[in-house]
Amino acid sequence: DGKIYDAYVIYPKNHTSEANFVEYFVYQIMPDILENKCGYKLCIYGRDIYPGEDAASAIEKRMQKSRRLIILLTHQLTNSKEDAFDQHIALYNALIQNDTKVILLEMETIGTYGKLQESLRFIIKQQGTIKWKEEHTVHPQSPRSKFWKQVRYHMPLTHRSS
Repeated sequence: DGKIYDAYVIYPKNHTSEANFVEYFVYQIMPDILENKCGYKLCIYGRDIYPGEDAASAIEKRMQKSRRLIILLTHQLTNSKEDAFDQHIALYNALIQNDTKVILLEMETIGTYGKLQESLRFIIKQQGTIKWKEEHTVHPQSPRSKFWKQVRYHMPLTHRSS
């Protein structure tokens, strides 16, 4: 299908204390489970998009080469203007061109989704979110936890044998 990545990961990029866990999750936990243990290939901004690349076109190209979009929902992401650009491209691609499935990971309880952009609310209404609960933090590295089973259910089939 010409895709290079199984998923492109969108997460809040500014550094508050809650974002520290999110970054740890994005750079350590997700690759450990989804790449090392399950054989997926992720595209993570900051790891797979290089300094000096035109960020906007690099993001768009990587998204087009990804089978899924994983969006980490946090209060920060819902209130942040900074991430609006890649969210906007992502949701546009997912909804308009309808060639990419979106996986929403609710990293903290968002409560009412009223602050989210309309396209995100639409996706939540259609398929819901996968909620990261505190109990997952005890064994975040277990690919057999309910959370990771739900994530893998929404991921494309891997063609690699693990």
